[in-house]
Amino acid sequence: MHTREHLLEHLDIEYSYKLARRMEQFRSNEVLGYRPAGSQAEFKTGEMLKKEMESIGLSQVTKDAVTVDGWEFKKAVLAVETKGKRREFQLGAYQTDFKTDGFEPFSLTYVGKGTEKDYEGREVQGKLVLVDINQRDEWWINYPVYQAHLKGAKALIAVQDGGYGEIDNEALNAQDIAGPSDAAAFSISRKDAEVLKELLKEKEEIQVFFDADSQVMPSCTTYNICGRIPGKHPERMILLSAHYDSYFSGFQDDNTAVALMFGIAKSLLESGYQPNNTIVFCAMAAEEWGVIDSDFDWSAGAYEQIFTAHPEWVGKVIADLNFELPALAHGTRARIRSCYEYVRYLEEFLSNLPLLTQAYPEETKITAPIETWSDDFSMAIAGIPSMVNDFTGGSFMETHYHSQFDNDDYYDEQVYRLHHELFLLLICELDQTAVVPLCFAPVMSRAGKFHGAEAAKGVLSKKLDVMKQYLKEAEKKAEQDYQKVQEQNRAYRRLLKEKRFEEAEELFESLRPLEQKQLANFKKEQDTFVRIDWYGNVLYPHEILLKNIRLLEDAIEDLEKAEVSKALGRLYQVDNNAYAFMFDEDVYNHFTDYVFHQPRERLKWGYGRIMEHEKLYTLVRSLLEKEKTAGSDFESEILRLKKVCEKQYTLLEKYTDKITEVLKETYLN
Repeated sequence: MHTREHLLEHLDIEYSYKLARRMEQFRSNEVLGYRPAGSQAEFKTGEMLKKEMESIGLSQVTKDAVTVDGWEFKKAVLAVETKGKRREFQLGAYQTDFKTDGFEPFSLTYVGKGTEKDYEGREVQGKLVLVDINQRDEWWINYPVYQAHLKGAKALIAVQDGGYGEIDNEALNAQDIAGPSDAAAFSISRKDAEVLKELLKEKEEIQVFFDADSQVMPSCTTYNICGRIPGKHPERMILLSAHYDSYFSGFQDDNTAVALMFGIAKSLLESGYQPNNTIVFCAMAAEEWGVIDSDFDWSAGAYEQIFTAHPEWVGKVIADLNFELPALAHGTRARIRSCYEYVRYLEEFLSNLPLLTQAYPEETKITAPIETWSDDFSMAIAGIPSMVNDFTGGSFMETHYHSQFDNDDYYDEQVYRLHHELFLLLICELDQTAVVPLCFAPVMSRAGKFHGAEAAKGVLSKKLDVMKQYLKEAEKKAEQDYQKVQEQNRAYRRLLKEKRFEEAEELFESLRPLEQKQLANFKKEQDTFVRIDWYGNVLYPHEILLKNIRLLEDAIEDLEKAEVSKALGRLYQVDNNAYAFMFDEDVYNHFTDYVFHQPRERLKWGYGRIMEHEKLYTLVRSLLEKEKTAGSDFESEILRLKKVCEKQYTLLEKYTDKITEVLKETYLN
């Protein structure tokens, strides 16, 4: 067995840094960068990474072909005449179709935030519309873009007004469009937008010239690049993953993550480490975007890898260690964001670590659950227990993220070194387990901490009480089962340390049925418990329903007291009904219906994850009108909300029965 010190000595952080910089060389847009899904830049980067895997000594290097929607963004330049001079502005872009024959003339007008009200009395047919947007605090880019499209605009040009790209007035921003490809969208900096807004102070529209080439490519082939370090047990695997597509140069997101993965592989190979299990390194394509007109249009490459290219990995991969933005400090401590089932093991792992590079003022922690924002979510719902270095804390997401300022100016070598050390040692710890060390107790504990059940009456109230009791019993049993698993893992590790390899192998083989049961239970939990709300938050089904019920019942009480503003404030929080307040019904319907009425291959990791939905558009609009008139009658709205509430209760009973059934079958039989 290799000592921890021996393994750490072979880390070469400079190698990883230089590889991250080398990944910047391939660009779709010669000025801004971009390596989007299916583009030539992404393909060339994949070819380079394949050669690099081979050169550092990885085995069985493969290109796994997957089908996604692709995008080439070659240019977007806006020109305007001001004070007798021609000024040209570089624009960013979103994954939509727009191609000119050189510079073409367009009328451009400013429409505020681009909501339905902003178009009142305005004619924008065939024009470019300039809008302000804050995607973190208000709404995603697809809503004002599609609103502009339905109003007849040729394209929308977005200006960041808080939320993202806050580091500099020259920052451009890019995000997944989550909308149709024929509703064109671009991004302009605040500095350049101010020039246009100044010209628009004196007139409603101005003439500009636009030279753009942005083309979406439906159903194209891209490649996930995989290399391996073969282990004694080739069928049991530990997976490392990071994505190599990017916006702009992508230095932090996600060049450094791919390079970290390669750096760990290189250190393992050069140290002479002989793994017990096959270690797989996978550079994923199409993480930033890869599906036309889907609410779940990112992480397409990872989804296709596990659901289409290698579904046989489920039941064989004991952990996916995914990496995102690992070369800068996110807050005051490093965090591993994990599925609940790995929390206990990871906490124990951290408590036994040697002293690592001091990169944060506070100690490393574990947080859960995993979120939808990265590839590990696709892996988890397929049945592979997953984790990622947590990357959503700190200011970077609001300042540099998805902008041309994502470069090595923010590079922190100490943080990068810490992540190399931390995950290298974690891989080696996992490699010395005989049974996947999952503890299901945190799942049960979290599921049992629900509020609002007091509103339920009769049979449903009793069922919720029974479910909560079963969750407590399942939590207790899960704790006991985990201790037994860890006893076996400690015995296996001891045998390896004492070089009693034959006995270790006998123990390992005897534990295969237990591991398969553990992984099967993990998959069952993902199917039963993991749901997402309309903003991508990972929640339990009963949590979502109980929240809606509380809001709906409070809104009914408000209307009975004629407190319509309070009622509207509550309805704003129910599912995606916030958009009923700002955008017209066709926009609202499009981005509601496309979640429920598209095939699985378009919805990918979001398929079946959002709960059933009740459209409240007409009701919200009715209340907004009545809010203007004193003495309005709300009887029809109250009746409608009561029916909606009844449906939510019916769904709650359905999911309570399902969870209870799974608990009985899996943990309490």
